[in-house]
Amino acid sequence: MNLNNFLPLTETTFYIMLSLLNPSHGYAIMQNVEKLSEKKVKVAAGTLYGAIENLMKQKLIKSVESEDKRRKVYVLTTEGKDVLRLEVTRIKHLVTISEDLIK
Repeated sequence: MNLNNFLPLTETTFYIMLSLLNPSHGYAIMQNVEKLSEKKVKVAAGTLYGAIENLMKQKLIKSVESEDKRRKVYVLTTEGKDVLRLEVTRIKHLVTISEDLIK
C-alpha cells in the first residue's frame, strides 16, 4: 500500500489523527482538536464522525475496547501513524521552501 496516496490530509483530518495518537472518544477528540489548533479549528459532530468513518475504511484508525461501554474509543493504527509522519514531513518541506523563498 502506497501511503502517499492518503496525502495531503485536510487540516481537520490532520488534527483528528494527532488527537488519536492516544485512544480517545468522539467528544474528547473534538476538545483536543480545538486545543491543538488554539481554537482555530472546531469540529462539528457530523464532520468528526464522517472523518472517523473514512479513516476506519482506510484502516488508518481502529476502534479499541473501552471501560465505558457508552462511548466508542478510537486510536491510530500503525499505518495511520506512518501517514501522519509522512504528512509532517510534507508540511516541513513546504515551510522550508517557503521560508527560503520569502527571505
